[in-house]
Amino acid sequence: MGQQRSIFITGGGSGIGRATALHFAAKGWFVGVADINEAGMAETLGLIAGDAKWSGKLDVRDRAAWDEALAAFAAAAGGRIDAVINNAGIGTGGSLSELDPDEIDRCLDINLKGVLYGAQAGYPYLKASAPGSALVNISSAAGIVASAGMSVYCATKFGVRAVSESLDAEWAGDRITVASVCPAFIETPLLNGTGNRKSNEAIRDRVTAAGLEITPVQEVAKAVWDAVHGTKLDYFIGATSKRMAFAKRWMPGKVRKQLRGSSGPLGR
Repeated sequence: MGQQRSIFITGGGSGIGRATALHFAAKGWFVGVADINEAGMAETLGLIAGDAKWSGKLDVRDRAAWDEALAAFAAAAGGRIDAVINNAGIGTGGSLSELDPDEIDRCLDINLKGVLYGAQAGYPYLKASAPGSALVNISSAAGIVASAGMSVYCATKFGVRAVSESLDAEWAGDRITVASVCPAFIETPLLNGTGNRKSNEAIRDRVTAAGLEITPVQEVAKAVWDAVHGTKLDYFIGATSKRMAFAKRWMPGKVRKQLRGSSGPLGR
């Protein structure tokens, strides 16, 4: 029997990160969760039986902290890392003219630079454990179609898909699997916030008013499992995400017309 496989998940204190940790733990993997939310991480680990688990505080914007966290996790997991899941992210919405510069910077730094840093720091571990190792980046339906009022968030999620596509080619010779997972609206704490500090409207209220479905977070965790073990580049989760991917490919003019007449949200 081979060595127990291990997975490192950012944003593991809640939502998709927690669901992914529980899914892989149930499959017998050694699970590591990283977050800035220490209480959330403790709660996640409390839901996992046994000792095959680890947690560490990590701000994904800090490149040096990535090296420290991955080294600590690898040591706890027996010296190897088989999968890195770039999940940590925040939501930002509203008219670009309303956003403060620090709101723009924070979204770009966490959602996009954090993914690049995670991929860069994780590469030597994934190369060492290949074939069978994987980098999975959590994008969004907002990385498929860009709607009004979501310019910064969409920029990051389109970027996450671009990073994934680039690394899929760049790392092919190393036999590292690279994929992006694109949920639509998922039942996570992200829905409870507002688009920006000048808005009092909850994201959840906008989603509900638009008549869009909210997908159980466990479906995303299963998609991450499929991505780690699969061969596709993009995994579209939820009816909205799948519909947007189809329409953007086959009816781009219609999609543009619809978006220019709507200000509704389109992604996780």
